[in-house]
Amino acid sequence: MLPLVGAELTPVQLYRHLLRCCRQLPNAAMQQHYRHAIRQGYTSHSDEDDPERIHTIIQRAVTDALWILDKVRMNFIISS
Repeated sequence: MLPLVGAELTPVQLYRHLLRCCRQLPNAAMQQHYRHAIRQGYTSHSDEDDPERIHTIIQRAVTDALWILDKVRMNFIISS
């Protein structure tokens, strides 16, 4: 579940995308952990005004989400 390549996500779209990505995680404890981390990150950066900084945060969040999902998939494949 990737956002469109080259598409500019708003912070709210990013938040929703990351929460949807959590549904792909294998167990409830892991999903809860990452949902909590996403909410904390969203609230801690909610007062950010600099568009360049917001863009950097969004890019980093999408990259991190992809890394986590790939790691989980690889662990699933290896343990199968």
